[in-house]
Amino acid sequence: QVQLVESGGGLVQPGSSLRLSCAASGFTSTIGWFRQAPGKAREGVSCIRDSDDNTWYADSVKGRFTISTDKAKNTVYLQMHSLKPEDTGVYYCAADRLYYGTTCPRRRDYWGQGTQVTVSS
Repeated sequence: QVQLVESGGGLVQPGSSLRLSCAASGFTSTIGWFRQAPGKAREGVSCIRDSDDNTWYADSVKGRFTISTDKAKNTVYLQMHSLKPEDTGVYYCAADRLYYGTTCPRRRDYWGQGTQVTVSS
């Protein structure tokens, strides 16, 4: 069983930056960041595949967010710039153990506990 631990959330003003981290206790094939705002469905934000570092971004964050990985530390980062109030939510990372030919985790075998991001003036 792989454990995922997110960190880096906080309360920031619009236009600010934050870097989220997702530390995994073991190997994962694909890791994705998901977020859920109050009263809204959870949505995918960004994903990365371990085998070739292929990435995916939701249209709403393209050009503002960057996902990266430090394989030596088994940690995936989400660098967020130009944050907007609509980026507010609980950010979770989820991962698959096996490869399914996708960039984003399909089975989402593992989930972290989430980290709160609040963008407000």
